[in-house]
Amino acid sequence: MIRSKTTLVVGAGAASELELPDGADLLVRITQNFDFQRLGTDLQTPDMVALATVFEKVAPKFDTKPGKLQQAAQTIRMAARISNDIEAILEQHGHDPLVQAVGRLAIVYFTLQAEAVSPLEAEPRDPGDMPLRGTENWLYHFARAVVNGVPRAKVESCFDNLSVINFGYDRSIEHYLPWVLQMSFGMSLGEAQALVAEKLNVLHPFGQAGRLPWQKGVGAVAEWGAEKPAKFDQLAACLHNASERMEDRTFKQTLRGEMAKGRRLAFLGYDFQPLNTAMMFEQAMGHNPDVLVALPQQGMATPEAVAPVLKRTMGISEDSLLCLNQGHSWRMLRDFSLFLES
Repeated sequence: MIRSKTTLVVGAGAASELELPDGADLLVRITQNFDFQRLGTDLQTPDMVALATVFEKVAPKFDTKPGKLQQAAQTIRMAARISNDIEAILEQHGHDPLVQAVGRLAIVYFTLQAEAVSPLEAEPRDPGDMPLRGTENWLYHFARAVVNGVPRAKVESCFDNLSVINFGYDRSIEHYLPWVLQMSFGMSLGEAQALVAEKLNVLHPFGQAGRLPWQKGVGAVAEWGAEKPAKFDQLAACLHNASERMEDRTFKQTLRGEMAKGRRLAFLGYDFQPLNTAMMFEQAMGHNPDVLVALPQQGMATPEAVAPVLKRTMGISEDSLLCLNQGHSWRMLRDFSLFLES
């Protein structure tokens, strides 16, 4: 059980450990399949055709024509020659509603597609099993820390000291945890889903690819891995760029409040992109939290580069409060499990 106020920040590097696209991979998939000049040739791809079909269906809802949406897609392709971050591109083109529309439609499309082929399945293959097999994944070690040592009578307290900030668009945490509760406490899946919906605090700064059917809130619903949802435009409306979030005073205060109250901060696969980091911190924190960091295995972020950023941003005054690792997120959660539960 997590006994100290803990905020878990999940970055794109953690998603890639579940074979979900990180930011760079997501942008590559988008730009490759936004090359609509290849439609009708031997070089077209199934995803290109599918996206063109989505544009045809949703164009009237954006009061435009499919060709205009394809032109907006070309804008993203051009911007990707300079940037490797889809969030940064959408931020740069926040003035253009059609660029926002096609970017978000593609994010939803490829996120749901990735969920569908991820090793995290919609349901276990065998009764009594988990939808994600094995222990060499961060979801397993995270969930184990959440439920370990909690009496069945106090199961509602599992999430009392936990907040999650997930910069990914997928719903892996929300999808996985009910199965963990079901197996750990012998409750029905419906009971477990209701508990997660009620007690688990997860923020998605850039939004998510729809709510799971049992989740509370507003916005469109999509099953885990729903590759052909009925209302792509409504799912795309669930996404946001950084400026939109920072103009939302309530969300901004909530996000920064979750960081400020965490006595322990754990970053999984988070690469400290300035755009994302600026959303979480307005000024240096004054409470000297313990900080655990698992940097993505590949990327520009290194412990040497990140350490001074963390110390300045979080107001960390003692080196002993900061632990930086570069490698798999699951290894850090496994190795620091006693610390996280203390």
